[in-house]
Amino acid sequence: MCTITLSYDQNNALARRKLAALLSTGLFIQALDTTPVPTPQEVQEHRKEVKDFLYGSKILASKAFARHL
Repeated sequence: MCTITLSYDQNNALARRKLAALLSTGLFIQALDTTPVPTPQEVQEHRKEVKDFLYGSKILASKAFARHL
Protein backbone atom coordinates (compact mmCIF):
# COMPACT_ATOMS: atom_id res chain seq x y z
CA MET A 1 0.00 0.00 0.00
CA CYS A 2 1.21 3.54 -0.79
CA THR A 3 0.31 6.82 0.83
CA ILE A 4 -0.76 9.92 -1.07
CA THR A 5 -0.89 13.32 0.57
CA LEU A 6 -3.25 15.87 -0.94
CA SER A 7 -3.28 19.58 -0.34
CA TYR A 8 -6.36 21.51 -1.35
CA ASP A 9 -8.40 24.57 -0.46
CA GLN A 10 -11.09 23.23 1.84
CA ASN A 11 -13.22 26.27 1.04
CA ASN A 12 -13.29 25.30 -2.66
CA ALA A 13 -16.50 23.39 -3.34
CA LEU A 14 -15.15 21.78 -6.51
CA ALA A 15 -12.09 20.46 -4.70
CA ARG A 16 -14.27 19.01 -1.94
CA ARG A 17 -16.56 17.32 -4.48
CA LYS A 18 -13.63 15.81 -6.38
CA LEU A 19 -12.12 14.50 -3.14
CA ALA A 20 -15.46 13.01 -2.14
CA ALA A 21 -15.72 11.37 -5.56
CA LEU A 22 -12.27 9.81 -5.18
CA LEU A 23 -13.11 8.46 -1.75
CA SER A 24 -16.49 7.15 -2.89
CA THR A 25 -14.87 4.85 -5.48
CA GLY A 26 -13.55 2.65 -2.70
CA LEU A 27 -10.10 2.65 -4.27
CA PHE A 28 -8.85 5.21 -1.75
CA ILE A 29 -9.30 5.49 1.99
CA GLN A 30 -8.86 8.49 4.22
CA ALA A 31 -6.26 7.84 6.89
CA LEU A 32 -6.92 8.98 10.43
CA ASP A 33 -4.91 11.84 11.81
CA THR A 34 -1.76 10.30 13.27
CA THR A 35 -0.65 13.43 15.11
CA PRO A 36 0.21 12.37 18.65
CA VAL A 37 -1.80 14.03 21.40
CA PRO A 38 0.48 15.44 24.11
CA THR A 39 -0.02 14.15 27.63
CA PRO A 40 -0.85 16.61 30.40
CA GLN A 41 2.70 16.17 31.73
CA GLU A 42 4.18 17.07 28.31
CA VAL A 43 1.93 20.14 28.13
CA GLN A 44 3.06 21.23 31.60
CA GLU A 45 6.74 20.72 30.68
CA HIS A 46 6.29 22.74 27.48
CA ARG A 47 4.63 25.60 29.39
CA LYS A 48 7.52 25.64 31.88
CA GLU A 49 10.08 25.73 29.04
CA VAL A 50 8.28 28.63 27.38
CA LYS A 51 7.99 30.50 30.68
CA ASP A 52 11.71 30.00 31.42
CA PHE A 53 12.65 31.10 27.90
CA LEU A 54 10.55 34.26 28.11
CA TYR A 55 11.97 35.08 31.53
CA GLY A 56 15.52 34.77 30.19
CA SER A 57 14.66 36.87 27.16
CA LYS A 58 13.25 39.63 29.36
CA ILE A 59 16.41 39.68 31.50
CA LEU A 60 18.70 39.88 28.47
CA ALA A 61 16.57 42.52 26.79
CA SER A 62 16.44 44.68 29.91
CA LYS A 63 20.24 44.57 30.22
CA ALA A 64 20.65 45.52 26.54
CA PHE A 65 18.19 48.41 26.86
CA ALA A 66 19.90 49.64 30.02
CA ARG A 67 23.26 49.78 28.24
CA HIS A 68 21.98 51.73 25.27
CA LEU A 69 19.58 54.15 26.93
